[in-house]
Formats: sequence, structure tokens, C-alpha cells
Amino acid sequence: MIKRITLVIALLGIVPSAWATFFQEFPKEVALSKTELKDKIKGGWAGQTIGVTYGGPTEFKYLGRIIEDFVEIPWSEDYVAWYFDYYPGLYDDVYMDLSFVEVFEEQGINAPQEAFGNAFAHADFKLWHANQAARYNILNGILPPESGHWKDNLHADCIDFQIEADFAGLMSPGMVNSAAEICDKVGHVMNYGDGWYGGVYVASMYALAFISDDIDFIVREALKTIPSESNYYKCMAQVIAWHEQYPDDWKKAWFEIEQANWKESCPKGVHRAFNIEATVNSAYVLLGLLYGEGDFSKTLEISTRSGQDSDCNPATCAGILGVIKGYDGIPEYWLNPLKKIEDKDFEHTTMSLNDTYGIVYKHAVEMILAQGGRLEGEKVIIKAQEPRAVRLEQSPDFLLRKEVFGDYRFSLIPDNKGVSIRDFKNYEFEGIGLVINGEVRGKRSEFQDYVAEVEFMINGKKIKKMKLPLDFITRSTELFWYRELPKGRHNLELVWLNPMEGIDIILESSVVYDNPPIQGK
Repeated sequence: MIKRITLVIALLGIVPSAWATFFQEFPKEVALSKTELKDKIKGGWAGQTIGVTYGGPTEFKYLGRIIEDFVEIPWSEDYVAWYFDYYPGLYDDVYMDLSFVEVFEEQGINAPQEAFGNAFAHADFKLWHANQAARYNILNGILPPESGHWKDNLHADCIDFQIEADFAGLMSPGMVNSAAEICDKVGHVMNYGDGWYGGVYVASMYALAFISDDIDFIVREALKTIPSESNYYKCMAQVIAWHEQYPDDWKKAWFEIEQANWKESCPKGVHRAFNIEATVNSAYVLLGLLYGEGDFSKTLEISTRSGQDSDCNPATCAGILGVIKGYDGIPEYWLNPLKKIEDKDFEHTTMSLNDTYGIVYKHAVEMILAQGGRLEGEKVIIKAQEPRAVRLEQSPDFLLRKEVFGDYRFSLIPDNKGVSIRDFKNYEFEGIGLVINGEVRGKRSEFQDYVAEVEFMINGKKIKKMKLPLDFITRSTELFWYRELPKGRHNLELVWLNPMEGIDIILESSVVYDNPPIQGK
């Protein structure tokens, strides 16, 4: 009887979400009740917020190592409320998401790319890596998509858009290609290549979680949105293969990921255990999803204990799982602490979770209708989209070498110093380019608006004049970079054009680019 019923349903072409998993194929249409759709959207946002809170205390404290089982990761009834009150910056990936949701709310589902760039470039919240590099670019006239391109953004392959792409999938239930189109527009504001693919993959998994509760199906189908020639695809495919090889031991798969030595491009991570690349952190997301087997607690544990960006990775996992289970399917142990803050606005926004649930539901329905879906009474009929690959783009693969200045050793100890620009004469290096890491230092309360101007000269020729704000919000992630020199020995000189008493510029380290790049696309 069941087979006969499911056959009739399949022939009609409308598959309730419970049956989408059964067929393991893409249905033409999927029917959800309005209540189900709302519940899944709520579950996605709730899961993301729970995950980032749970992993918060461990973020980037375990680098290149697992958080062992004997290390307790706390959780309590008042945990989320405490972070909201005393450490609201933990939710940077959520309020970045919300800054994009606000653009859709203000300008509609066809909002232009520049609106998303302006949304965070002129915001007052702190940013890092690709996001901050993109903000600096936009504020200095390098607009999207160049603001995220590898030529202008040294962090193009970092995790940034991966942890901010949740909204694209939550606004595109079952419509994986529509989610990827949103990612094309927004993701290229701050990322490129593998960094962009991280967001496309995450958004695609969110979109598919509306129409299937089979984790294996979701991660494999979502991967079809990524070009198979890309470094990112190869990494994710390898993790899926290791899960097949070691189905009962996530730690073995974790060690395989570590030994694979995936591409390194972030200048902050060269010759360090620190890794903020999208590839490796996406691999940890897959570990959580595949080995978590749909169990909320187990999924959070594995994705957090994998280390590195161990608040954002469980946030992604729990968000996807929250869509699968729905808000009402999240265990009370995890959900009850969240309920205490659902009416509170996230820092730097005028949106709470309760606001977000309703706004994103509204936009999800708009997207469904725009892509050929329809409303039938209390039912929402989604035209499901079979995944297709986005275009291939890859940042060049450089050979990187780090050198330190003075006694700076990339320590987190704040009083470790590099070399003052006042004492810096010149610097000899061999390669095709370099990055100078460092910062402008001074009392921000006294010199808040100060912007250092420095000319960087290579082989006696002025290469670039950098404007370097003291202000943390508008700062440049690096003091200088240039990667278009002929291979050979070169000499770097610096000229500080507007020195000021009470201000110093500290040069901490260099990263030398030591070989001609493979042609980037």
C-alpha cells in the first residue's frame, strides 16, 4: 500500500518533504505547510545562534589539534543570555547575516551588489580578515566585486562568507541555485574562489535541508554546486570519502584532513597552526554533519572539538540541522537557554531573533513565488531546483615564506613588539612580492581620526601609498602588499609622510611570495 501511495505522489510531481529523502532524487515540487516552513526557518536561525554560543569559549584556542574529550565545554540555562549581555561581539557572524537581511528588507530581493557592500563597510561593528579587507577596499574606492577579488583582498580564501551565507539558504527553501545566485552577488563583496565556494556550499546545504532530512544526501547534492576542478570541491569530496572509510571514527578523518595540507593563503596563518581558510573549516563542518548523524548534541560536539574556528563551524552545523528538525524539533536542553534572548536585538542591529524569523519567512515566500512556486491555502509549493555548478574561479597558488622583525613572534602576548617604522631602514627580500604585517599604534581616544600615510618603495620606485587608519573599524588588515614583481632580489623602503608624536607604526613580520603564481581565473 505504501509503495502504491508514494508512486501516485511521485507521478503527481508534488512530494511532501518527508518523502523527498525516501526517493533520494530531486522532485519537481515539494509541498510544505506554512507552519512547517516557518518552523524550519526559525530552526535555522535558532540553531546558528545556539552553535556559535556553544563554541564561543573555544574559538581559535585549539589550533591544529582536537579538543580532547576530557576538556569540558560548558552549557547552562543562562549561557546564551550571559553572552548577549557581556560578550555580544561573539555573534559577529549572525549580525553580519542580519546586515544583509536588512538590505533585502529595505531594497527587496533584487537589491544590487553595492548595497550589500555598503551595508557593512559603513557599519560600526568590528570585522576581521576578508570582511575587514573588503571594508577597507570599499572605503578606499575599490568596490565589489573587486573588493573581494584575490588581487585586492589577501584573505579571499578565508572563511568569512562561509559563516555569513546562512541567510541565502534560509531565504531559498529547496531552491539551491537561487541560493547560489544570492551568494554570487553578496559573497564576492568579500571573498573569491575557495572563500566564495564556502558560502555557496553552506547556503546550498541550508536550501536542501528544507526538502530532505538525509544528511548524506544533503552534503553530496549541495557539493554539485561547486566546480569539481576546484580545490574546495576536492577537499569536501575527500572528507566524504574519509567518512566512508572511517564511518565510526571522526578523529581518524580529522587527522586525514590535517595531513592533507590544503592550500595556505591567509598571510596571518603562514607557518602557524592557525587556519582560517574556508576549505579546512568547511571540512570540520562536514565532520560534524556526517558523524553527528542527525543528533544535535553529537553534531555540536564534533564540529566544535575539531578546533580552529570552533564557534562558527558548530553554528553552521546546528543551523542546517535546525532547518532539518525545525525549531520545535531542537532539544529543550539547547533551545530553552535561547528563548531568554529571542526578543533582544543583536548588537549593531535593530533586529532580534523573533524579528528575524518573521522577516526571513516573508522573503522566503517572495523567493518561492519569484521562482515559480505557489501558495495553495495553507500549503507552500516549492519548485525544487536540482543543483548545478557555479563558475570555476581559483586564487593563484603562491609559495609563502614568513620572516619576523625584531622580537615579534606572532604571539598573543600583547607586549611583544616588532620594529618601529622610525627604526626601519630597508628590507631585502627575494621573491615576486611580499606582505608587511603590522599596525598603527596610539591612543585611539586621543587620535581617533588619525590616518597614517606611508609610501612603500621597491628598488627605489614608489609602488604604493597606503592610508593606514589608527581606528580599528576602518583599519587596513595589513600595512602593505604587492605581488607583481619579477622573480629575484628586491629592496623595500618606507617613507612615513605624516608622522605624529604619540603615534607609531609597528612592523611585525613579512610574508614573502616566492614563486610565480599559477594562472588565476
